[in-house]
Amino acid sequence: MRVESTQEFSLAERTTFGFWVYLMSDCLLFASLFAVYAVLHANTFGGPSLGSLFSLPTALRETLILLTSSFTAGLALLSANRGKVGHTIAWLSATALLGAAFLAIEWSDFASLARGGSGPSRSGALSSFFALVGTHGAHVTLGALWMLFLIVSIALRGLTPPTLRRLTCLVLFWHFLDLVWIFIFSIVYLMGAF
Repeated sequence: MRVESTQEFSLAERTTFGFWVYLMSDCLLFASLFAVYAVLHANTFGGPSLGSLFSLPTALRETLILLTSSFTAGLALLSANRGKVGHTIAWLSATALLGAAFLAIEWSDFASLARGGSGPSRSGALSSFFALVGTHGAHVTLGALWMLFLIVSIALRGLTPPTLRRLTCLVLFWHFLDLVWIFIFSIVYLMGAF
């Protein structure tokens, strides 16, 4: 019995370490995208500035939705650590719905920009904007799908040690995405508006 516990702990350590390595590689990806945005944000090719295309209230709404989803993700992990299956599923479902609301607003903004002739091929500034914000949106989409998988897994199998590890990694990932969004909101939307 003691050997299994040691092996399980070793697996948990390896999983956690591997996931932190993944998050650090994602940090490099986003750092590169921020660097590209910093270089190209003024290259409008004679078109409107990025700040004139954005709606600060809409970006603030997205920020509040994503920050709330980070809170509900944390509550899901707390509930799981207390062994409350129903609460865990409810908080994960709320987080997934908030993620979907965030994505709906983001895709609506993208579609509106594209319809107005301000798609990614319009200028270097718009290309860098769509690359940065779109990559974040792709990560949110993958996180929401991961949540759906975990909800089904928890409903079928309960809160097993592998499920708890997956949930812990998911919540770390979700908090990381919120942190990236804070930088996007600050650098792209707030600085672009002034």
